[in-house]
Amino acid sequence: MSDSGWFSRRELLRLGLIGGAGALGGYLAGRSGGRVMPMVGTAGPNPHAMPAADSLYAHGVEPPASLGPQALDPLTIPPPFEAGAKGRLRSFEISAIEMPIEVARGRTFQGWTYNGTIPGPILRATEGDQLEIHFTNHGGHAHNIHFHGSHDVTQDGWEPVPAGGQATYRFEARPFGVHPYHCHALPVSAHMGHGLYGALIVDPPGGRPPAHEVVLAFSGFDMDGDGINDLWAWNGVAGFFNRYPIKVPVGQPVRAYLLNLSAADEQLTFHLHAQTFGLIPSGTSLTPSQQTDTVTLGPGERAILEFILPVRGRYMFQAHQQRMAEAGGMGWMAAV
Repeated sequence: MSDSGWFSRRELLRLGLIGGAGALGGYLAGRSGGRVMPMVGTAGPNPHAMPAADSLYAHGVEPPASLGPQALDPLTIPPPFEAGAKGRLRSFEISAIEMPIEVARGRTFQGWTYNGTIPGPILRATEGDQLEIHFTNHGGHAHNIHFHGSHDVTQDGWEPVPAGGQATYRFEARPFGVHPYHCHALPVSAHMGHGLYGALIVDPPGGRPPAHEVVLAFSGFDMDGDGINDLWAWNGVAGFFNRYPIKVPVGQPVRAYLLNLSAADEQLTFHLHAQTFGLIPSGTSLTPSQQTDTVTLGPGERAILEFILPVRGRYMFQAHQQRMAEAGGMGWMAAV
C-alpha cells in the first residue's frame, strides 16, 4: 500500500486482483473496442457493431475518458451458467481494497471496493453448490461480506474483519435467484456508500432458457460527504451506458439481472422505454409474475427482467427518478 493509503496498480498486480485475462485490468486502466453481450452459455463477441452514442438525451455526465466501450464488461456480462453435480464446491477470492475510483469524467471518488472495482465481481453458482468465499481485508477499516439468500446463520457475515484480517464464509447456494452481497460493518450506510457491494447469481439446477444476459447494478455516489448522493450509475460509472450502449441482437431474448444497491436513496424505479419486460421478483421463479415497463425496488431489492427488443434501434433504460437519470443513471440498449 502506498503512503497515501491507496493501492497502486503495481500493488493490485502483486495481489493478483488484476491481470489474467485482463478483464478487471481493463476496468482499472481503461480499454477500447466494441461492446457486445454474448448469449449465455456461449463465448465470443456479437459480430454486429454500433457507434458510441452521441445522444440527443444529453444529461451532461460523461464517463472517464480513459474507459473504452468494453471497460465495464466484467461487471456487466455475467459468467456463463455451468451445469454440475449437486453439492460441488465453488471457491471465490474476494479482497477489500480502499482506492480512488474515477466514477465520472473528472470526478474521483474515495472508494472502498471488492477486488478493486465498484461494484464487486459478479459471482455465479447453481442452487445446491457449496460456496467457499475467502475474504481478505486489505483496507484501513474493518470490513466483511454479508450475503443475501438462505444460509446457516453462523455464516451471515456481519462480524467485522479487522484491517489486515481474513475470514472464510461457507454456505450452500440457495435459493436460486439473484442476491446482493455487501459489507455489513458499521455504519453500514458508509461502507455500502463507499462501494462495497456486488451480485451473486444462483441458477436453478437445470439453468434458465438461453438468453443474452446482462447485470444492471444501480448505485449512487456522495461526492462531497454530506450524506446525499450527487451522481448515480449503472455498474459503477455514471453516464457510461449513455456513451456506450449495451448491444444485444434484435429479436432475441434478453435477461437482465437488476439490483438496487444504492445505500442513500429510498428507492429506484427502473423504466425500459418502448418495450415491456417479464418481471421475476428476486429471480426466485422460472416464470414472470407480470408484464410491465416499470418496476420499483427498495434498497437491496432485485429482480430478473426478461424481454425481446423486436426492432433495430436504441432503447433507453433509466431511473425514473429524473434527478438520478439526469445525473448519470440512464443508458441505452442497442438492438443490432
